Amino acid sequence: MKEKNACWLAYCVGAQTFTRHLAPLLIALFISGCSFNSVVTNRVGDAVANGGNTYATDDDPELIRAATPFSLKLMESLLSQNPKHRGLLLAASSGFTQYTYVFVQQDADEIEDRDVKVAATERERARRLYTRARNYGLRGLDSEHPGFSTALRSNPTSALRVTSVDDVAFLYWTAVSWAAVISLSKDNPESIADLPLVEALIYRALELNESFDHGAIHTFLISYEMSRPASGRGAEIRARKHFLRAVELTQGQQVAPYVALAEAVCVAKQDRAEFQSLLHQALAINAEARPEWRLANVVMQNRARWLLLRTEQLFSE
Repeated sequence: MKEKNACWLAYCVGAQTFTRHLAPLLIALFISGCSFNSVVTNRVGDAVANGGNTYATDDDPELIRAATPFSLKLMESLLSQNPKHRGLLLAASSGFTQYTYVFVQQDADEIEDRDVKVAATERERARRLYTRARNYGLRGLDSEHPGFSTALRSNPTSALRVTSVDDVAFLYWTAVSWAAVISLSKDNPESIADLPLVEALIYRALELNESFDHGAIHTFLISYEMSRPASGRGAEIRARKHFLRAVELTQGQQVAPYVALAEAVCVAKQDRAEFQSLLHQALAINAEARPEWRLANVVMQNRARWLLLRTEQLFSE
């Protein structure tokens, strides 16, 4: 499978793309009498999974908030007919992960100061949606490597040995969504025990293609290195190395690495000056310069502004 843009809902397409591809297929079915499942689900599934950057280039997060659930449920409907469609499984894993982070988990973060109970409810919803994303990712790996998810739990090193560069997108999205599940399940020892599996997945992805999607793996690892148990004194050094590589691979045009370093490293070190400097650098990035990253940059710049407003809460004198 060709590498695709992991930046925002690059695999999700809306009703316009669906309708454009569905109409001629229905006509073909009427004329030929072919099976609905064998023709429509495969062809429409391909169209949805390969829909391009319809959402990624948008500049209106609220429009995407309203539109994305349709795309996600469309994918699930198609997967119910064709459960091993690898493109749809990847689209569902990435789509649910990104939707949940931007429109559920971030909402919970912003609500918490006003209503702790509502924030807790939203985080529980986020945990369930991330679990769904993780399961689609594992199904995608199983579709290419039968028995992979079972083998992963018994011997991660051996299980991952069969994966190749074509699996990197699945490894990445499965690891990211799984890490999110664990971060929202800190009172569940069974969930926390899965952390070594997340590490095995993400480091295998890094080994196979460290430049995947312009440094998406490195951006994830900025935060992960600082949060993993027993990260040790070298955590900050590793996080900064990932930051520098992510900035290099994006030519400084993606906001996410700056926000990740500010949240993960500067807050932990209580370095207010660098925290503010990084977030101002993030806000100075021109979201229009790279249309394929427009929505991701707008979303992360909104988070940068919110973080700046919380400076007094995050830093003690």
